[in-house]
Amino acid sequence: MEVLELPARSDALPEHVDYRDKGCDLYASCLRCPLPRCRYEINGGATTMLRVGRDASILAAAKRDGTTVDDLAKMFGLSRRTIFRVLERHRGKRGGRGC
Repeated sequence: MEVLELPARSDALPEHVDYRDKGCDLYASCLRCPLPRCRYEINGGATTMLRVGRDASILAAAKRDGTTVDDLAKMFGLSRRTIFRVLERHRGKRGGRGC
């Protein structure tokens, strides 16, 4: 059986690729980006990443100070319904009631 050799592709090696660190709309350079993961690697992108941090802050304020839903909504500039959603998502993860 004869083995056929395929010709080398001109774009197969990194030397033949123009890598430009253009970043994204959040940071100008991927190599200097402070985010733990690239926004394009996460379902929902930057919105999801920012929401996770916001939700953690809401939960911390609710636990630490016993802040009311109305006060949390004012503090974070969100609707009461959004605060309830955040609290409910957390309850669902814990499998119990309360904050």
